Amino acid sequence: MRPATVHYHGAMPALAAPALDPLTTPVAVLDAAGTLRTCNAAFARWLGVGARRLHGAALTALDADARLGAALARIVAGESAPLRVRRVRLRYPDTDDRFADVWLSADDDGGALLEAHPVDEFPGDDPALLLPSALAASLKGLAHELRNPLAGLKGAAQLLGRRIDPRDADTRDLIDLIDDEIARLTGLVDRLLNPAPPRVHAPLNIHAVLERVLRLAEHDAGWAVRLLRDYDPSLPEFDGDSDRLTQAVWNLVRNAIEAGAGQVTLRTRVEHGLRIGEAVHPIALRLEIIDDGHGVPEALAEQLFLPLVSGRAEGSGLGLALAQQVAREHRGSLAYRSRPGHTVFTLLLPMRAGAAA
Repeated sequence: MRPATVHYHGAMPALAAPALDPLTTPVAVLDAAGTLRTCNAAFARWLGVGARRLHGAALTALDADARLGAALARIVAGESAPLRVRRVRLRYPDTDDRFADVWLSADDDGGALLEAHPVDEFPGDDPALLLPSALAASLKGLAHELRNPLAGLKGAAQLLGRRIDPRDADTRDLIDLIDDEIARLTGLVDRLLNPAPPRVHAPLNIHAVLERVLRLAEHDAGWAVRLLRDYDPSLPEFDGDSDRLTQAVWNLVRNAIEAGAGQVTLRTRVEHGLRIGEAVHPIALRLEIIDDGHGVPEALAEQLFLPLVSGRAEGSGLGLALAQQVAREHRGSLAYRSRPGHTVFTLLLPMRAGAAA
């Protein structure tokens, strides 16, 4: 959210074939003229031809319907966001047609990285919700590596809990916070490694979720940021996933802190007759995260919620995309308005009619 150079984390430097080969996704690197510089083994296998024969091939020879040239020209001209071309027909001369959704993104040598995803890899049609499968594979590997450290942290927290003075309430609260966060992270890791249908939503108090986020923010930012509560006490419980909402709100609050905010306010209100998308809901929650940071860079305005897009070199570019996904899981929406010194992210979540007190 800082006014800085846009960093797209899908944009990759030119890669040698050995670096690409561990990827199971068909990947190729093109120069600015559309000549294939290198590709991984998965790309060659997918097209049914040897990698050596593909070296130096022209994109125009592989793109059977000539649909990728315009997208490549936009990338070479400086388009920062990745471009997706749906159901492209690719083939090497004398081989069968292959159909894929193709993503093109810039590399550091003025060319482009091409990822080919067979058309049956992605369910659904919303590119904002889709992470390239190479990234998904990387996340699974990371999740596997995180399991042992998380188990070690849990054991260390338990040992520490046994050694503190039972009358030391502040330290006990900190240990409980560590336990809660380890449990939440373990759940995220498990979902990455073993995807399962979303959990059944259960009644929750949104203010309990926000208090959990504020505890994290207090220990993350210390006294550098003033955290304010502006709650509507009449808000009833509603059905949702407490862990997922905690993750979404924490992502938004952390973005505000990293944008240089000196003050962050969490505000809740009840809305009646609110339209979310195409549906009108008799009653809904409006949750606003308000900060006085630098604001959203203008260059990011149209792609802020896309995965891997970040305004910070060290940012992952996943926080806002995941927050938006959580909103959709709850049949809600996430939007924002921003100017320097005043940014508001608004999360709208429908509640059951008759839930109001």
